[in-house]
Amino acid sequence: KFNETVAAFEAATGIDIQYEGSKEFEAAISVRADAGNPPDIADFPQPGLLGNFVRDGYIVDLNQYMSEDYLKGQYIDSWLEMATMEGPDGDIMSGVWFRVFGKSQVFYPKAAWDAAGYEVPTTWDEVLELSQTIADDGDAPWCIGIESGAATGWTATDWMEEVMLRTTSLENYDAWTTGDLPFASPEVTNAAETLAEVWFNDDFVLGGRSGIATTGFGDAPVPMFDDPPQCWLHKQGSFITSFFPEGTTADDYGIFYLPPIDPDYGSPYLVSGDIFAAFSDRPEVIAVMQYMTTGESLKVWMEQGGALSPHKDADLGWYGNPVDSAIGEFIANATSVRFDGSDLMPGEVGAGSFWTEMTDWVSGT
Repeated sequence: KFNETVAAFEAATGIDIQYEGSKEFEAAISVRADAGNPPDIADFPQPGLLGNFVRDGYIVDLNQYMSEDYLKGQYIDSWLEMATMEGPDGDIMSGVWFRVFGKSQVFYPKAAWDAAGYEVPTTWDEVLELSQTIADDGDAPWCIGIESGAATGWTATDWMEEVMLRTTSLENYDAWTTGDLPFASPEVTNAAETLAEVWFNDDFVLGGRSGIATTGFGDAPVPMFDDPPQCWLHKQGSFITSFFPEGTTADDYGIFYLPPIDPDYGSPYLVSGDIFAAFSDRPEVIAVMQYMTTGESLKVWMEQGGALSPHKDADLGWYGNPVDSAIGEFIANATSVRFDGSDLMPGEVGAGSFWTEMTDWVSGT
């Protein structure tokens, strides 16, 4: 899909973009950079990893080739803030955002939902009211599971990140991911207590609080499609549709943005995605990097499915399916975006203690 989406650019410019993938990317990119043989451009799935190369002086500062006005015309400020990293001689624009994935949405069984007369909530209070209404009707409102083998707990960290973005400032969120705002701080404690309003209410979760840690993340949404549904709401990344029961189509479920909690913090959106960084500043490399700042660079992929655009000039009509289009609109309307917090933290925390301690907390141990 990457080759197909850049084909028109290659034909128009004569620049040959040679794609090379690796399942051992983190190790391979370090070896190549240290050996003086890095690729011209690398696609980093984690900004934290890119930051290591920026600090070591490997990465081209794109501010030297693209003006601030131009970049602000292509991205909202949050994307540029996340791409600004500290190099040996000060902050640089480390890369450009290309393809992203959305996390801040809730899925629900559309036909049953419409028949029940439930309405999409637009505030956190309405989320709690809807949850109570569904519980009063005799059903569990939420489908939640965090079991994922050795990675058990990552779903819980996503929820914590969502609530942090909705209950405190972007500055505090950023400080939390760097370790400057402790997990024991009032801001993080408040986010956990807010999350517990849903998670620790046995009437609100299928299987109750005790079932969350033992339910597989991919199995969690399946009961939503029973007749009648056993649970009604499932917050998860856009990838989760591949775990829905066989034969499920986009007509079978609805989707809405996970509402704000404190209006002071706007409508944030949690993402993961790809940031492209240049190791070389040859003219053709910079030309490719500039092309990646445009929605046009992702158009074919958007049409085929599996890619969401962070670009201001992307057209929602380019999305090839209604789910991608809806999530693309959520991203386009967000007042701020932030990357998955656990992916920004050091590995021993983000994919270690954060996962395991959230699991212990949820399971009551």
